[in-house]
Amino acid sequence: MLNMGGPSTVPETHSFLKNLFLDSDLIPLPFQRQLAPWIAKRRTPKIEAQYTAIGGGSPILRYTRSQGAAMASLLDELHPETAPHKAYVAFRYANPLTEETLKEMKEDGVKRAVAFTQYPQYSCSTTGSSLNELYRKGKKEGGDGNGIEWSVIDRWGTHPGFVEAVAQNIEKALLNYPASTRSSTVLLFSAHSLPMSVVNRGDPYVLEVSASVAAVMARLGHSNPYRLTWQSQVGPSAWIGPQTHDAIKGMKTLGKKQVLLVPIAFTSDHIETLYELDLEYIKEGKEMGLDIERSESLNDSPVFIRALADITASHLRDCSSGKSGPTSIQMGLRCPGCTNVTCEQQKSWFAAGGR
Repeated sequence: MLNMGGPSTVPETHSFLKNLFLDSDLIPLPFQRQLAPWIAKRRTPKIEAQYTAIGGGSPILRYTRSQGAAMASLLDELHPETAPHKAYVAFRYANPLTEETLKEMKEDGVKRAVAFTQYPQYSCSTTGSSLNELYRKGKKEGGDGNGIEWSVIDRWGTHPGFVEAVAQNIEKALLNYPASTRSSTVLLFSAHSLPMSVVNRGDPYVLEVSASVAAVMARLGHSNPYRLTWQSQVGPSAWIGPQTHDAIKGMKTLGKKQVLLVPIAFTSDHIETLYELDLEYIKEGKEMGLDIERSESLNDSPVFIRALADITASHLRDCSSGKSGPTSIQMGLRCPGCTNVTCEQQKSWFAAGGR
């Protein structure tokens, strides 16, 4: 289960930030190896305070492990041919890091594995970065992925189970608004932003997040007005907009009174939901006089966990029957402006089953 991760304790914050800013797939910087440690050191006190404010660390590892354990249990029933199943967590910037997870899998004698991104929508900066790291570490261990046959689930942002889980959380949150004005509540879907330099080279993330939002709104019967907004911009360069906090101010200017924030690219609570949305944006919105709330993250939603199991079971069936190869057709296509040699090598490696 691949994700960016987050520091489980406050003292892990600096290491997490350093790893994050060193990743050119996520945040391309000039003189990256020199600049990244300096940026991480400078930002650490502020981010440590934020993790302290949400309880002393990120809950993403706890949720990912519980989601994985429940998914594996369901998989034993849905696809007994490959049982027993076990879920491993490989984070990009926090423990457990990819290299440590691969060592654990090798010690356990794993021979068949699915690299399952926990980013519903694909981006070279997120899923692509995690797959690049998995490829690099797999090649380091003798070139054969630790003797493991690999396949990849690279995107699933319109899967009916995912859409249903998000829609149910929205419907639950809307009950907090008066019935007489509920349908006028504006839904602001919020996803992590990306630098425009990444978007302009052909990254599919914006399209795929938009498809997720469209699918959720179709499931809701287009019950409410809505917009897709973006959060967590870092640095002075141009990023996708509008930023979520600016959109909230815009709703106030437009005379809207009720707003519901909906995390659409996050599968569990972490700093972007618990601090940025809850403690910053909602606080600002309420100070402006808005009736503003947030729908729950997917976390331990049984509908979502069932979706994870269904996605994996279908993938395993398609691979074993020969209906599909180790990777999807879409994953094989590089961005039109891609110049990342590792990306090209990684795609070929996974397409060959990690050989």
